[in-house]
Amino acid sequence: MDKGERNSGAGVVFEDHFPAMVEKLGAEGFVNELCKGFELLMDSHKQIITFTSLKKNAAVLGLKVDDVDDELLRSMLKEGDLDGDGCLNQLEFCVLMLRLSPNLMDHAAHILFQDFD
Repeated sequence: MDKGERNSGAGVVFEDHFPAMVEKLGAEGFVNELCKGFELLMDSHKQIITFTSLKKNAAVLGLKVDDVDDELLRSMLKEGDLDGDGCLNQLEFCVLMLRLSPNLMDHAAHILFQDFD
């Protein structure tokens, strides 16, 4: 597996593009993009990502609608649900996205220590 790829344990491999996005967009631009991602997946009436909104928008994640496993979607929600309500608010979504990007943290540490040299 290449450095940019991560196995989620569920057989899905994610490629980590976040470090390159931060470098290109800057911190503020990157956070704005995360917020746009949240808005794509959220229930527009409730302003949170629910199981139903996640399932409805699974194609945005690159998942084929026919292949979407309800348990996979529930585990995705559970992974980021910090307050136990079964849904993701914008903060929980952003924290989850950052946690899923170990390369982003490595990249940030490299930049930080480079400033001290």
